Amino acid sequence: MSEEADRFWAAVQDRCPGLLPERDAPLLHASLLRLLAGGDDRAGRLALLRALGCAYRSFGFRSWHAAVVGDALLPAPGLGWWRAWRLVERAAARVGDGAAWWPVEVVDHDRAADTIATVTVRPWRRLPHRAGQAVPVCTSRRPGRWRWLSPANVPRADGTIEFHVRAVGAVSRSLVHEVRPGELLHLGAPLDSGLELVDGGDDLLLVAGGTGLAPLRALVEQVAAAPVDRRVTLIVGARTFADLYDAIALDKLQQAHDWLTVVPAFSADPEAAPAERGTAVALATYHHRAGQHVHVCGPPGMLAAARHWLSIAGVPAQRRRLPVIGDR
Repeated sequence: MSEEADRFWAAVQDRCPGLLPERDAPLLHASLLRLLAGGDDRAGRLALLRALGCAYRSFGFRSWHAAVVGDALLPAPGLGWWRAWRLVERAAARVGDGAAWWPVEVVDHDRAADTIATVTVRPWRRLPHRAGQAVPVCTSRRPGRWRWLSPANVPRADGTIEFHVRAVGAVSRSLVHEVRPGELLHLGAPLDSGLELVDGGDDLLLVAGGTGLAPLRALVEQVAAAPVDRRVTLIVGARTFADLYDAIALDKLQQAHDWLTVVPAFSADPEAAPAERGTAVALATYHHRAGQHVHVCGPPGMLAAARHWLSIAGVPAQRRRLPVIGDR
């Protein structure tokens, strides 16, 4: 624990003994300071507030604790502090009861490409997550900064979770280029990102770009574990074959399930087969069939294109599911 975090915990402990566990003080201290500093994009701020909202409920904070925590955190809490505390309270009103966060150990780190890594973690206690959800993630290398990531798997017997990370921000750059097996990360409470499967057994068209593949691969695993008879087409976009970072896992999935069709989409590979040339969205409009639910996840430009072209292709709005949080 840093000297600042130690003083923060001691000050809270002095006025409210037992309110804040000592082991959680450094992360709460860093996260509150990050909230006050601002500077995060919308997705990062939402991830930070979700983590703080869960901490508020888990530790049993109340409105009057604002003075206690503020005095411990800042020499002279001002209007900015009170506004920040109200944001945390509003976030707490939107979360359920449970842990503030889950400590996890990095058990595997694979550089799948220059700017992409697959990071596998094992929680100290099982994280209740579902396919299509997103999870706030924080590393001590970037104290107090949180970023949304989506598990690439359904819950496993050993509790491990696989994340696909592209280096597009401070947290993700650390996860790709710096973090190594044995390090400690923290995960916040999972949240539906807008991609969870709807009820029923309708066929699926899944359209992935970049690390947006992660939650869609988890959806394939969910379908594989369910007794419902449905066919799934998974379109995976990349610039070239070399950029298709999860090719081996995708090939294994397709060989294991006759109801699954994986279609690579190469937007800048002259050696690609004619049926594989084009953007993921362009091929999605070709492969779409009436009655399918369409799930799309990828970078912002791809999502914008999907909203436009899927509408033109006649896919009803109620059958289109795109992420509402996070970035890919």
